[in-house]
Amino acid sequence: MLTRTLLLTLAVAATVVAQPAARQATNLAALLAYPGYYHGRPILILGKVEVADGQLRVSNDAGTVRLLVKGNAPDGIDEIRGELWDLGRMKPDDPRLLGYDLRATFHIDPDGPWPRQGEVLAIVATSVSAASVPTAPSIRSIVLDPSRYLDERVTVVGQFSGRNLLGDLADAPAKSRYDFVLRAAGGALWVTNVRPRLKDVSGKDIELGLDARIDTTRWLSVRGTVRQGRGLLWIDAEAGSLALTKPPGDTEAAEDAIRVPAGPPPEVVFSAPTQDETEVPAATSVRIQFSRDLDSASLKGRIRVGYAGPGAAGRGAPDTATTAFTTEYRGASRVLEIRFTKPFEPFRTVTVDLLEGIAGTDGQALKPWTLAFSVGGS
Repeated sequence: MLTRTLLLTLAVAATVVAQPAARQATNLAALLAYPGYYHGRPILILGKVEVADGQLRVSNDAGTVRLLVKGNAPDGIDEIRGELWDLGRMKPDDPRLLGYDLRATFHIDPDGPWPRQGEVLAIVATSVSAASVPTAPSIRSIVLDPSRYLDERVTVVGQFSGRNLLGDLADAPAKSRYDFVLRAAGGALWVTNVRPRLKDVSGKDIELGLDARIDTTRWLSVRGTVRQGRGLLWIDAEAGSLALTKPPGDTEAAEDAIRVPAGPPPEVVFSAPTQDETEVPAATSVRIQFSRDLDSASLKGRIRVGYAGPGAAGRGAPDTATTAFTTEYRGASRVLEIRFTKPFEPFRTVTVDLLEGIAGTDGQALKPWTLAFSVGGS
């Protein structure tokens, strides 16, 4: 059997260029739950490096991922800096794969079908070093090692980021309409069970904006219990524990408050009715769910609904005749609901267009999108 050192030496034919300013502290549970979000991102995780089935892997209670690294890895729990690759989101001729033996490194048959998205993951490491034990809980330490703090009562300090306005996290726990993100030193987690309403230094009551960046320069402290689910972490906050505070004095946290990594653009992940659905009831509404939080203000004037083709029973209604509607965007579930003032005409094709200019809360643009479905006879 190959020694661990030899596997480490053979694992990499090329290295990933590190981007320490944009590196995100995360964990294996998050990587496995949201590989599309983390694909290609510089990351920092903790895990045990070991050889399994002839491959070098990083593992913990949440699961295991291939590890490609040049050099040696210390025994025990290691701190790993690198980049996540989701092979299903790459192509066989991707320049990043040059020099790799696909069969030996990733167990991919180069002559067979390419893996599906999320099927083959690998962390291409720029460095692996022994992990140090933090002296006190922090956002960074909780994100890196959730099992150590799970169900424990902690107090943390972080930069307010509203409803994931800076794109730090792949999804929301949707515990309440007031859930918000705190971030610090490259890590981020959700805070639930508390409304971001508190007193400023003068004693005046203020409420921080969940959907506007105006309050993202503020730093908060909060006390609560660490929870985990669906690859996400959150603090179930205690009533009255939220307070304004000063940012930490360490350089890493200060830089993190200024440099914001860009998240992937939002996209439509679900609609009801579905694309090209037939026999849709005339009194239906339309629901559209997105992969990321949207800036609700960007929806105004950028939704179009109408009929396609000639009118029913030969009435000859014009193409794309307008249809009156109202909308509601629910940020907690990232769902847009469109309700219509009267039922659709029977046997018509309805089109719903999301036009250019709709954007996520971090400014990333939603690609224009069209839904078409056919109304039934009643």
